[in-house]
Amino acid sequence: MNYLKATDLLPDDLLKEVQRYIQGELIYIPNRPSERRRWGESSGAAQYYLNRNEEVRARFNAGVSIDELSEQYGLSTDRIKKIVYSKK
Repeated sequence: MNYLKATDLLPDDLLKEVQRYIQGELIYIPNRPSERRRWGESSGAAQYYLNRNEEVRARFNAGVSIDELSEQYGLSTDRIKKIVYSKK
């Protein structure tokens, strides 16, 4: 994230209005909610975990035990149970 000068970006009247509330401080202006991304969308992590969980469910349905899946995926047996018994 880069820091930008408000004097270079904002119209004078808007800058003066912002200065009524805060002066000489750094502020963060987030994206509009409609433009925000969900967790893992940018990095691909969300899709990775969806694919992994799908694979875990498929292997469980094919007869692989929870203990074996736990070892193979490096996850706790409780986590494997949550994956295979979830309604997704």
